[in-house]
Amino acid sequence: MTETIRIDNIKGLLLDLDGTLYHGGIMIPGADELIAGLRANGIPFLFVTNNSSRTPESVAAHLLAMGIEAEAREVCTSSLAAARYIAEESPGASVAILGEEGLLKACEEAGLNIVSDSPQYLVQGIDRSFTYDSLTKAARWIAGGAKFVLTNPDLMLPSDNGMMPGAGTLGAAIEAASGTTPVIIGKPHRYLMNYATSRLGIDSKEAVVVGDNMRTDIAAGANAGCRTILLLTGVTTEDNLERHKELTGVSPDYICRNLADLRVLLGV
Repeated sequence: MTETIRIDNIKGLLLDLDGTLYHGGIMIPGADELIAGLRANGIPFLFVTNNSSRTPESVAAHLLAMGIEAEAREVCTSSLAAARYIAEESPGASVAILGEEGLLKACEEAGLNIVSDSPQYLVQGIDRSFTYDSLTKAARWIAGGAKFVLTNPDLMLPSDNGMMPGAGTLGAAIEAASGTTPVIIGKPHRYLMNYATSRLGIDSKEAVVVGDNMRTDIAAGANAGCRTILLLTGVTTEDNLERHKELTGVSPDYICRNLADLRVLLGV
């Protein structure tokens, strides 16, 4: 691949993580060189993830452990975006949380009032302590007027022991019990990308989303009005690309086989 995007037209890159820069705990070859190249060329970027359980510090530590230079301030999670959404709509609102450390800390730092009953908002992410009692409380809170916010719609997630239910699966149970559709923050919806571009202080047209998943990363970029680069390093492959285009109704602006091709495309 020899085509190069004009660097002065890129005001910021929004980089997916798992499947794009690493697989689990193993760095995809060239991820460290890509980040170093972006820094050397002064191209702003953020690591953008649907993962709601980790704090930015934890995400950055995971990247550093693989040899990818990262700082917490460069991490943008669905939890941060969800907390920002609520804080902008209702500053200081009372919030009940079904989630883990990343979501709790994001809501606290956004100045939201964390409560255990009668909330104005129910915000839910992945919650590995989720129980029937959690489901009952969620349905009752929503019936009582709480607005339902879901960090991300991922139904299943990879783990060391195989696939496990994600935030979207728990959200589907709450939606069924309450009869209420949540506001969804993470990919493929646009809010997470809009939050990331606001963090960079740029317009969506000036941002480029880079990811391996047509149904989340590329769809989210298209929904937010960003340009998109698909990497064939993870979920979407040459074999299933056309099927994923049909399912999403979108096409990436650029396709790269690997991170080496991406560096050529970006001129870094």
